[in-house]
Amino acid sequence: MKAWPVQDAKAHFSELLDSCLSEGPQLVTRRGADMAVLVPVAEWQRLTRAARPTLKELLLAPSPRFDIPVPPRGRRARRTPTELG
Repeated sequence: MKAWPVQDAKAHFSELLDSCLSEGPQLVTRRGADMAVLVPVAEWQRLTRAARPTLKELLLAPSPRFDIPVPPRGRRARRTPTELG
């Protein structure tokens, strides 16, 4: 993966984009620190699909993703089938 200083990335964006499409992800740096990565759309879509859990994974997870407030049940007696009538 080639590193591009932000000034070069701005000045040569078309070249940066072409490199991304032909060679793969390209790293953009600012003052020597990694700041961003330019990736092809197909790679981005693959990564986001892989990061999203499936329904099976959600249902089999050892802990819930968040708490759902459930009100306490009342003390009413259940109706019998004859009362439903």
